[in-house]
Amino acid sequence: MPRIRHEALDCSPGCPVEGVLQLIDGKWKGVILYHLLDGTLRFNELGRRLKTVTQRMLTKQLRELEADGLISRTIFAVVPPRVDYCLTERGRSLEPVIMAMKRWGDEYIDLQVQAAE
Repeated sequence: MPRIRHEALDCSPGCPVEGVLQLIDGKWKGVILYHLLDGTLRFNELGRRLKTVTQRMLTKQLRELEADGLISRTIFAVVPPRVDYCLTERGRSLEPVIMAMKRWGDEYIDLQVQAAE
């Protein structure tokens, strides 16, 4: 199992929640993980799905997810270069969490739209 790149948690009652949030913190990490639930994607495919992410930020977030053992990167020695990203077993284990956040978001957004009407 890869070593977590974050500092040790204080093990207060909420520390498991804190640990998960540290792994998926950032504007794009949860969305990247969500899109990789469908399968392997290339860098540019991820960029197209996350329309407003900059190439620099996408690279940074992917590197952090890889360092935390949530995704794996495969580099192919072809021209032009090809890099594929997919969830690791550890990353795939977040699927119930990610889907629960999506369901909550769908419900919250619906309530927000109804309240605005």
